Amino acid sequence: MTGIVDGHHHIWRQADLAWLSGPMQPRIFGPYEPIRRDYPIEEYLADLEGTGVTRSVYVQTNWPNGQFEDEAAWVQQTADQHGWPHALVAYADFSVDDVRPQLDRLKRYPLVRGVRMQLHWHENPLYRFAARPDLCADPVIRRNVGHLADYGWSFDLQVFAPQMADAAGLAEACPDVTFVLQHAGMLEDLSPQGRAAWRAGMARLAQCPNVVSKLSGLGTFIHRNDPAHIAGIVTDTVAIFGADRCLFGSNFPIEKLWTSYRDLIDAFKAAVGPLSPAQRDAIFSTTAERVYRLGPSAPRART
Repeated sequence: MTGIVDGHHHIWRQADLAWLSGPMQPRIFGPYEPIRRDYPIEEYLADLEGTGVTRSVYVQTNWPNGQFEDEAAWVQQTADQHGWPHALVAYADFSVDDVRPQLDRLKRYPLVRGVRMQLHWHENPLYRFAARPDLCADPVIRRNVGHLADYGWSFDLQVFAPQMADAAGLAEACPDVTFVLQHAGMLEDLSPQGRAAWRAGMARLAQCPNVVSKLSGLGTFIHRNDPAHIAGIVTDTVAIFGADRCLFGSNFPIEKLWTSYRDLIDAFKAAVGPLSPAQRDAIFSTTAERVYRLGPSAPRART
């Protein structure tokens, strides 16, 4: 393995984000007072020091409406100055009539590899983000997501289990776009019935060859780093998708609310321990290299 790719993390300046600088807002990861501050690239690099991570993918953090290009420009500038991150998943509003003017603005930044608009909706208001549960079936959303193929960009897909059937329909409607399922489908109902519904939804998504699953954010709903919980989700997801359609992401600094980066990496390494070397390489590096077009080399290792 050439080095671990962190396929999902954030950096930020508190002043840029209303949800960090204003009143506390409901979030799927619970109270977040300890991260209501700046989290610069220097702290992220200090967090991952000695873990074997050599490259990373930044994922958008919901800057105010209309400032999506400012976010991309800032991350690009950060990468130009520090050599990290190595790819950028930006934001665009796919609910507008034509998203292409936004994508054309993002095209100015060579780090952009994909786009995320969070579509997850839940009957529990604390877990709810999107305005309604059926956005994946919306013809405007589907048409706009399809335009990503013309840019060679992926779509980071965030949905709960009840939305996965519509999400599979979205992926089928856009066969030339790669979809990166966030947080392994966000299993939040740990009852036998909830797990069964999640597995069924994951199997439906896995029928779409253009969907891969990101193994990230697995502490989101339990608010701790639980190696057994991580191992269970990793095992099920790899069985459903195959290792060559799975990739690791730290979700830092969200996961920093309850764990260190090293302990998180150790839990994931234990989870993939029973897999073959090729499968482990896929999860920790080669799937992310392919999806986010990172290339096989690592310009700056953090070991």
